[in-house]
Amino acid sequence: GFHVIPSVSNIVPESCLLIVVGLLVGGLIKGVGEKPPILNSDVFFLFLLPPIILDAGYFLPLRQFTENLGTILIFAVVGTLWNAFFLGGLMYAVCQLGGPGLNHISLLANLLFGSIISAVDPVAGLAGLLQGEAVSCQRGSLNPPLPSPSQVLYHLFEEFANFEQITIIDIILGFLSFFVVSLGGVFVGVIYGVIAAFTSRFTSHIRVIEPLFVFLYSYMAYLSAELFHLSGIMALIASGVVMRPYVEANISHKSHTTIKYFLKMWSSVSETLIFIFLGVSTVAGHHYWNWTFVISTLLFCLIARVLGVLVLTWFINKFRIVKLTPKDQFIIAYGGLRGAIAFSLCYLLDYKHFGMRDMFLTAIITVIFFTVFVQGMTIRPLVDLLAVKKKQETKRSINEEIHTQFLDHLLTGIEDICGHYGHHHWKDK
Repeated sequence: GFHVIPSVSNIVPESCLLIVVGLLVGGLIKGVGEKPPILNSDVFFLFLLPPIILDAGYFLPLRQFTENLGTILIFAVVGTLWNAFFLGGLMYAVCQLGGPGLNHISLLANLLFGSIISAVDPVAGLAGLLQGEAVSCQRGSLNPPLPSPSQVLYHLFEEFANFEQITIIDIILGFLSFFVVSLGGVFVGVIYGVIAAFTSRFTSHIRVIEPLFVFLYSYMAYLSAELFHLSGIMALIASGVVMRPYVEANISHKSHTTIKYFLKMWSSVSETLIFIFLGVSTVAGHHYWNWTFVISTLLFCLIARVLGVLVLTWFINKFRIVKLTPKDQFIIAYGGLRGAIAFSLCYLLDYKHFGMRDMFLTAIITVIFFTVFVQGMTIRPLVDLLAVKKKQETKRSINEEIHTQFLDHLLTGIEDICGHYGHHHWKDK
């Protein structure tokens, strides 16, 4: 119905409808007295998450991404750290002032909560946006799911929960592990991406298995990174980004079509299952409602996002040739939608260490519903109202391609002559 009736898809994001379906299914399960299905952590991290990440990484708009890489990394890494610690610190203050129901919640638990709720996945969403290009509101999410920084923080704080006492050394090692885990994941992904690119040179006689190599090496990158406690998400993104330009040049057109549609279908099924499960657990799951905690979470999420964007943009614009306009800043700030990733991370918390898990989950579901239904449904009209430049769906002409490549080589040559190793030099390398 969503895809067949244009008037529905123009008003309501697909994620909203999936949550509604989940709510109906959850109500039905509860109505007949059955237990709701439980989301297993292995099922989520091994089967549901990888296809979504691979789809986002493999089809990343490379040119816009590389041209804005510095800006994207600042928003993704510094922005996530800011959100996590700002939210965690303020929620701890709220818990201390919130009375007997909240003052037992520790600073560590609040920081963990901050790391979960900050999973707004900004990396790929900004790739098109910063260039003044696409703002895709079709799925109700400006930000495709690339939540590595927040997930690394999540695992770090979850690990700290097992410690009886946290020392300064633990904190320093934890800070270092944030970078080791992320960069280690990228390194693993690059290795598998190069292997996949090299393998695709020798598949001209066996076209039928070409798509298999893309999925196989990507999944191997994810599993290998997770095996060594590195970021599997970063490994997936890196392998997809590295292999795609070479693989696409080597494989047949039919294989390209197969990869494209299978990946889109696979990630769509995963998103559908997670959003429906979100709806089911909203109706049939355990909840603990605390007005102070829930309203504070929602308010501070919005404040943290706006402040983070304004401060980081002020800093970034000092170094950018093409400045981020107030219109861009508003869309970036407004597009901070929370979704399936934040819900799943909280749902998988262990009751043993986090007895307040039900309250955290209730607050997160409330934030997700607000961002997906309110922000998700209003972002398309706002984009039209602000006249934000939309993504051009048509392919560039051969003339445009030739001139673009000519200018790239020309600028790289000028940089080499000047002895200034800038953006074009490294992109050429």
